Amino acid sequence: MTAKDRFHDLVKTALIQEGWTINDDPLHLRMSGVINMYIDLGAEKVIAAEKAGEKIAVEIKRFLGASTISEFHLAVGQFINYRYALEAEEPDRRLYLAVPLSVYEEFFKLTFIQKVVQRSQLNLLIYDVEAEDIVQWKP
Repeated sequence: MTAKDRFHDLVKTALIQEGWTINDDPLHLRMSGVINMYIDLGAEKVIAAEKAGEKIAVEIKRFLGASTISEFHLAVGQFINYRYALEAEEPDRRLYLAVPLSVYEEFFKLTFIQKVVQRSQLNLLIYDVEAEDIVQWKP
């Protein structure tokens, strides 16, 4: 199993264990009739019987390449494009960028990266590869 498949399946399983229903794998958005976007997962969780369901989309990143900052640049750009597409097509769905705990601890806690995350309004889902679970949600 490739690393991408492993991390994808890990996050998917962890979401299911937290009570989320995976309803799109991947979540397909078609913009302007010709632009296809595929967000890794679409999920839904009913918060309470008297409330509407909470919907999320999750883009899973592993950051295993030679340059973490290059991968970060791509992830931020992709996240922003996906957020705009979701605003148009599924405005009730909240987008998260899933990142491994080790990358969060070593890279995402850097002051500059924190500022980019904050200014870009990135929602993070932090997953632990070793424990195979979600350790934190950062809206």
